Amino acid sequence: MNSSVTSEATRVQAEPRSAYCVFRTIGTRWMDNDAYGHINNVVYYSFFDTAVNGYLIEADALQIETSPVIGLVIETRCNYFAPLAFPQAVEAGLRVAHVGRSSVRYEVGLFGADEPLTAAAGHFIHVYVDRATRRPTPLPPALLAALAPLKV
Repeated sequence: MNSSVTSEATRVQAEPRSAYCVFRTIGTRWMDNDAYGHINNVVYYSFFDTAVNGYLIEADALQIETSPVIGLVIETRCNYFAPLAFPQAVEAGLRVAHVGRSSVRYEVGLFGADEPLTAAAGHFIHVYVDRATRRPTPLPPALLAALAPLKV
């Protein structure tokens, strides 16, 4: 058996809302649907970005145009469990699985409104860099404070 193939025993499963710390609602758009009548897979990554960056902006840990430290995505993944479709609202659950010196692993679960299990779940890793030099830099105190309620 090819070891790169995920076995039934290790397959990622949908998770309940209780697995996430903070929720944000994201509206879907007509253009998010594809020819198959559900939201296209590439849009889910946009939902991840919207959920995390919206949270960081509201927590005053990110100022899009002026923050001296910015997060660059170095890894991302998404697993799909059930379809979502316009005009359905999406509820994005957030959590932080790992905080390093200059990196954060964000995990996002996407739920249909009032659904108990994730329709999709994934992660992305930000490496935080100096805006000018693009070199990794330690996480700033405001970011660390904003991450604290998301840690699992």
